[in-house]
Amino acid sequence: MAITRLMIDGKPIYEVFVKIRDKSGKQVAKRKRFQNEREAKKAEFEILMNLEGHKTKITWKQWIEHMLEKYRVEYRTSTYFNYKHCLNKWFDPVWNEMFLDDIKPSDVHKVIFENCKGTSSYTQRGLLKIVKRVFNVAIEEGIIVRNPAVGIRVRCADANQAVLNKSEIEVLLTEARRTEHRFFPHWTLALLTGMRSGELYSLRWTDVDMVTGKISISKAWTRYNGEGPTKTAKNRIYPISNEGRKFLEELRANYTKDSEFVLPRLWEWNQGDQAKVLKSFCQEIGITPVKFHDLRATFITQMLNNGVPLSKVMAIVGHSSLKTTQGYLRLSGKDIEGATEGLNIQVPQIEENLGNVVQLKRK
Repeated sequence: MAITRLMIDGKPIYEVFVKIRDKSGKQVAKRKRFQNEREAKKAEFEILMNLEGHKTKITWKQWIEHMLEKYRVEYRTSTYFNYKHCLNKWFDPVWNEMFLDDIKPSDVHKVIFENCKGTSSYTQRGLLKIVKRVFNVAIEEGIIVRNPAVGIRVRCADANQAVLNKSEIEVLLTEARRTEHRFFPHWTLALLTGMRSGELYSLRWTDVDMVTGKISISKAWTRYNGEGPTKTAKNRIYPISNEGRKFLEELRANYTKDSEFVLPRLWEWNQGDQAKVLKSFCQEIGITPVKFHDLRATFITQMLNNGVPLSKVMAIVGHSSLKTTQGYLRLSGKDIEGATEGLNIQVPQIEENLGNVVQLKRK
């Protein structure tokens, strides 16, 4: 098998060439051209399987090699390496020589609940999610007809999302400014905008329009992938508040006057240690020990507590699913606020104290 890059009429074309011998020993070959390398990579394995004439008799090892190449081309580097690590560590040692269509639900159950017994339920759920996707692609490409991972579920307790309340926000920002903490501008802008750490890292002054009062959020940075699109791969607009405008003016004047970036680049931020820095500082000043991403959760819950409609919060923070934003609504308690007033249970009140006799007010 080979993929060759050709130049035709000044444009790059990717040619897939597959050659095998059939059962009689005769050579069979097929060529096909594609506009880009991604399509060529996806088609290469399909062409081979069609020529060999045994689409359903593919081993797990063969399929995973194909899938990892597909993920390498299509996904972010960090996502690719995560899939590769999980599949190689937990599934390959058990299933490598098994045919894909011979893997049964009981085999999946055994790996998830027995082989991965020492891992957390969240890890088990993540592994199940990965292997379900692998089998789903095999169904889409006609390799198998059923997904053996369907119907298997991992129960996980709700994760405890740490957030700061309003008084803790005030303590954090007051103490950070008083001590001239190097992360003061980063924490402040995170609380004022609800932006993710990687989005703040990529934020440039050209993204900030003080005239219209809007910030354009279109990029995010990660230590493994560098700069790329946001987590959802969608751009969004943040409407700058009055307090946000004042702080951005302060930032420009005092922190990043000659920089294209809105926030100072700190070495802990470059190394991905911003969560540890914030948690440590919170412990020092005696408030809930939150991590950097929890500032985003704090922003969301504060918005909901102040009566901002769910749809607007969803648009501002860039959630792709309403279900995600609704999770923060439950966390804030705004959806059940005032409900207990309908309980209609009254506690008897002390009316007066006559000597040793306490009389209760009756209704």
